[in-house]
Amino acid sequence: MSREFDQRTFVKSVSSLPGVYAMLDHEGRYLYVGKASNLRKRLRSYFGATDRSTRLKRMISQVADIQVHITNTESEALLLENNLIKAHRPHYNILLRDDKSYPYIRLTLNQDFPGLSLYRGSLKQPGRYFGPFSNAGAARETLSQIQKIIPVRQCQDSYFRNRSRPCLQYQIKRCSAPCVGLVESQSYSSDIQDSIMLLEGKSEKLARLLQDRMHESAGKLDYESAGRYRDRISALRRVQETQYVSGRANNTDVFVAVREAHLTCVSVMSIRNGQNLGSRHFFQSAVLDETTSQVLKAILPQYYLSNPIPPELIVSPAVSGASKLADFFSKRAERKIYIKTRVRDFRAQWLQLAELNATERLARHLASRESYTDRLKDLSQRLGLEGLPMRLECFDISHSSGEAPVGSCVVFDQEGPVPSQYRRFNIRDVTPGDDYGAIRQALERRYRRVTETEQVVPDILFVDGGKGQHAIAEAVLNEFLLGDVTVVAVAKGADRNAGRERLYVSGVVRALTLPRTSTALHLVQQIRDEAHRFAITGHRLRRSRARLNSVLQDIPGIGATRRQSLLHHFGGLQQVQRAPVEDLSKAPGISVSLAERIYHYFKQN
Repeated sequence: MSREFDQRTFVKSVSSLPGVYAMLDHEGRYLYVGKASNLRKRLRSYFGATDRSTRLKRMISQVADIQVHITNTESEALLLENNLIKAHRPHYNILLRDDKSYPYIRLTLNQDFPGLSLYRGSLKQPGRYFGPFSNAGAARETLSQIQKIIPVRQCQDSYFRNRSRPCLQYQIKRCSAPCVGLVESQSYSSDIQDSIMLLEGKSEKLARLLQDRMHESAGKLDYESAGRYRDRISALRRVQETQYVSGRANNTDVFVAVREAHLTCVSVMSIRNGQNLGSRHFFQSAVLDETTSQVLKAILPQYYLSNPIPPELIVSPAVSGASKLADFFSKRAERKIYIKTRVRDFRAQWLQLAELNATERLARHLASRESYTDRLKDLSQRLGLEGLPMRLECFDISHSSGEAPVGSCVVFDQEGPVPSQYRRFNIRDVTPGDDYGAIRQALERRYRRVTETEQVVPDILFVDGGKGQHAIAEAVLNEFLLGDVTVVAVAKGADRNAGRERLYVSGVVRALTLPRTSTALHLVQQIRDEAHRFAITGHRLRRSRARLNSVLQDIPGIGATRRQSLLHHFGGLQQVQRAPVEDLSKAPGISVSLAERIYHYFKQN
C-alpha cells in the first residue's frame, strides 16, 4: 500500500447503498470498521468535516486505504461490521474486551439419574441449560444452595458410574447416593423436577409443594418422610432469605453504561426466570470521544455475537436506532426481541440495581488503576494545603420529594475509603425537601459526637452542593470549634455534566474549576459519588421499610412481631399479598381468623 491514497477522489467513487467500510493503515492493519445506510454520505462526513476531534484527526491521518462492502440491508451490514470488528479488533473501534465463555448449570438428560454441573462451552451438547451466570462463583453458589435443599448428584458421569460405596456428599446429606442404589429412580426423578423448579425461580411453588408432601406423609404416619420434607422447607426458607427473586419468570438482560474520568463501564446484569444471576463489567476508554450511549450501542451487537439473546433488553442510557437493533436481534434469534429504556415496577428496580453496581464497579476500577497517593497530592496542591490530608469526609442527602431523607457520611484516609467508618443519619423533624435543614442536621449530629467522644477530625470536609451548603458546613464546624477544617462544596457543573464541577473552598473567594483530566478532580468525584451511593442506598432502604410497615400496620391484630413473622415466613410483602387464607394461617402466630382478615384486607385494597 505504498501508493498515495486520495481520500476525496475515493469518496466520490463510493456507492450510496448501505454497507460496511474498513479503514486501513499503510501496513494493512485495520484502524476502524463502521456501517452506514449511505456509504458515500458517511465517508464524506469523515473527510469533509472541519470540526473534527483530535483523536479523529489522528485516525484520518493514518488512513492509507478503505475497503467497502455493499450489503442488501442495514441488518446485514450490522452483522458484517461486528464480525469484522471481532476478527480484526481495529484500534479505533469500541471493543468488547472479554473472550470468556459464560458459565451455565447443565442438567444431563437421557439418564436414570441425571446430574447437575457447572458447564462452559457450546450449548449444542445434549442437556438442559440454566443461565448464563455472571461468573463461575455465582453458578457454584447456586449449585451449593440446591444441594442444601435437594440432594441431587453433582459429580461427573465417569465418577458416578464407578462408585462402589457412597461418597462424602452422602454423609453430609448433600446427595442421595443414586450411584449405589440408595434411592429409587422415581424418587430421584421427583428431586430432579424440584431442582428444575428452583432453577426456574419457582421457589414459592416448590415450598407449597413440599408442604403438601409433608402433610400427606404425616397423614400416612410416615414421619420420617414428613421430617425430611420439613427439613427441605427450612433449608429453602434460609436460601430465600439471602436471595432476591422478582416473582416473575422474566428473561432479561439489563445494560447500563456509566462514565467517570474518560472511562466508561458497561455493565450487563442477567435476569433468568426472575432471578438475578449476577453482573459482568466491561471497561472502555474514550476512543473517538464517544458518548456513553454510543459506547453502549457498539457493545450490544458484539456481546450477542457469542451469547444467547433473551426476549427483553433494558438499556440505559437510550441508544439511537434501538428499533433497528431490535429487528436485527429478532432475526438472529428467530423470535421477537424488545429493547426498552423507560421501565417501571420490578424492571425499574433491576435498572436501579444495575446502575448502582456499575457505578460502584467503575469507582473500584478507577481506584485500583490510578495512584491514590498521586491524586491526594494533586488535591492538596490544588487546595493550597500543607502536606497530604490524613482524613477526608463527605456528606450527601438523598430523598424522594422529601420522603424518607437520609444523610450519609463517607470517610477516606491516606489508603482510600474506610467503609467501617461510614455513617448514615435518618433525618427527622425537617420540612420535606429542605436540603439545607437536612444537611445541617446530619453535620450537627456527626460533629457533636466527634467532639463529645474526641474522635478524629477530618482535614477536609466535602459536602454535595453549592454556596448554601458550604456556608452551613462552615457554620456548624464553627459551632463545635472546628473552624480549621477545610470545607469544600462540590457543585454540579453546567447541564450537570461530570467534569465541570465547581468547588467552593474555605478561604477562596471564587469557585475553583479543575481540568477534566485532573487527578484531583477524579478523586473529588470518587468521594462525592461514594457519598451519593451510600446515601441513596440508605434512603431506599428506609423508604421501602416505611412503606412496608405502613401497609401491614393498617391491619388490626398485626403488630411488630407478627409483621416480622409474616415477612420471614413468606419472604416478602408481595408473597404475603398473594397468599391464600390457608397458607397465611400456616405462618407462626397467625390464626385462621387473622389470616382471613389479612386476605380480605389485601383483596379490598
